[in-house]
Amino acid sequence: MKKFHEFEYKRPEYESVKASINTFIQEFKTATSVTRQIECVNGINAVRRDFESMSSICSIRYDMNTADAFYEAENDYFDEYEPLIQELVNQYYAVLVDSPFRNELEAAFGHHIFNLATNEMKCFSPEIIEDLQQENALVTMHTKLISSAAILFDGEERNLAQLRAYFQSKDRSVRKAAYEAYASFFSDHEAEFDNIYDRLVKLRTKMAKTLGFDSFVEMGYIRLNRTDYNAQMVAGYRKQVLEEVVPLALKLLEKQCKRLGLEALTYYDEPLRFKTGNPQPKGTPEEIVKNGMKMYSELSRETKEFFTFMEENGLFDLLSRKGKMGGGYCTFIPIEKSPFIFANFNGTSDDIDVLTHEAGHAFQVYCSRNYAIPEYVWPTLEACEIHSMSMEFFTYPWMELFFQEDVLKHRFAHLSEALLFLPYGVSVDEFQHEVYENPEASPDERKKIWRNIERKYMPMRNYADNDFYEKGTMWMRQSHIFETPFYYIDYTLAQVCAFQFYNRMEQNREKAWEDYKNLCNAGGSKPFLDLLKIAGIKNPFESGSVKESVLEIFKQVEAIDDSDF
Repeated sequence: MKKFHEFEYKRPEYESVKASINTFIQEFKTATSVTRQIECVNGINAVRRDFESMSSICSIRYDMNTADAFYEAENDYFDEYEPLIQELVNQYYAVLVDSPFRNELEAAFGHHIFNLATNEMKCFSPEIIEDLQQENALVTMHTKLISSAAILFDGEERNLAQLRAYFQSKDRSVRKAAYEAYASFFSDHEAEFDNIYDRLVKLRTKMAKTLGFDSFVEMGYIRLNRTDYNAQMVAGYRKQVLEEVVPLALKLLEKQCKRLGLEALTYYDEPLRFKTGNPQPKGTPEEIVKNGMKMYSELSRETKEFFTFMEENGLFDLLSRKGKMGGGYCTFIPIEKSPFIFANFNGTSDDIDVLTHEAGHAFQVYCSRNYAIPEYVWPTLEACEIHSMSMEFFTYPWMELFFQEDVLKHRFAHLSEALLFLPYGVSVDEFQHEVYENPEASPDERKKIWRNIERKYMPMRNYADNDFYEKGTMWMRQSHIFETPFYYIDYTLAQVCAFQFYNRMEQNREKAWEDYKNLCNAGGSKPFLDLLKIAGIKNPFESGSVKESVLEIFKQVEAIDDSDF
């Protein structure tokens, strides 16, 4: 096995890819046996895996250094040609679903690929290829803008990820200054963020109208392959969060305000959970990874094999640096059957979240890496986030390795933050629904929409004297809003599901882990609600499910004595 830096990158030329896929499609159409059709499907998927692998390698290397001219050009190439590959895949889907051997193909591949193929064809047409290319270009423009941040703070030039570490300073003046410096980048580039987002909203709406949808909302759901729930069900779920979680969040924030000894909690106070400081990981990045190896070696045989594979093959890029894209993610390189974890360590507990949250994603895709159907390697996004958020809880017994004497402090903060996240997460989702249901709204009107939604779900949010955030611009820092519309609700759905895993761990950890492994092994072979059944998790859309999931977590937080923190 080669290390990541040894992975060969070679641009997959579109005409060659097109010729190969078209040849297999024609042979599929004229095949007189299901055996031959299966061979053609396998051939098409091999070509797709190669293209997707080169796309992943290019994207990772570009994100590692957005100033790299070679990979910037290659990234632009994929922005242009991925929609054309999507067109070829849709042609394949069209013959697949109409096969005279469909019953036999379903027996071989499972039924879900046909659901996904039908779904995909609803939101694609050659008419929108140029629009898809433009959408890719605008998303890349946003990535470049975010990555360009070079803010002088504390005597050094820092990017956004590095600046966020100061949000947790025990010194209130430092927290405030860091937030203001962070906000200044968005304020200085406000017109650019507004322009990119306005163009994205109008472009996506145009595509939806071209395809016959009333708005982009339905198209956005279909693009995320939500085959078994809809916007109305999500609205009902948001209502559950409003009624059941927001009151608990207010209690937690009131308790935090008292714990910090403040008369009023402002936006720049929220990240600091304790007057004595937030729990911070001990040790160097190398020591953190070493402890991660110990943790996963002891968690299970499967996680030991997985993490050893990741470490030995250099499948991490963890340190923040100038020119590197912010944030963190896990992706997959099909031809190498390798996950890859990208992150920006900043000396906070977020660094440990990388080894739990992103490693949860990586463990899942490692478990399902051998599916012959590419669509089954990853599930839909809300299911993906169950793997990551549940792994955060499964690794609790090893948190002392990272936080030592602050381990209980970490647990209190982690559980509290998980609850407090839910109102923010549904705010992002409701904002996007409002935006795409009113695509002609001006940038200023969108900001008012955001601020009103904040007041609804986060009534304690106090922007003090920060007029920029007060007018409704905090959403600009959430890259998902620009890059993947309607994605963000997935984190909250998964969090509620992960709470269920955590509650079950307290009763029977072995059974909970077996169910978790079954969920990871299933990959994307089933739709979301069917995957929940495999994992023994209750449907979060059902009335009362949110309340049942969060109350036990809130009780555990309340039971921890935070007076010494």
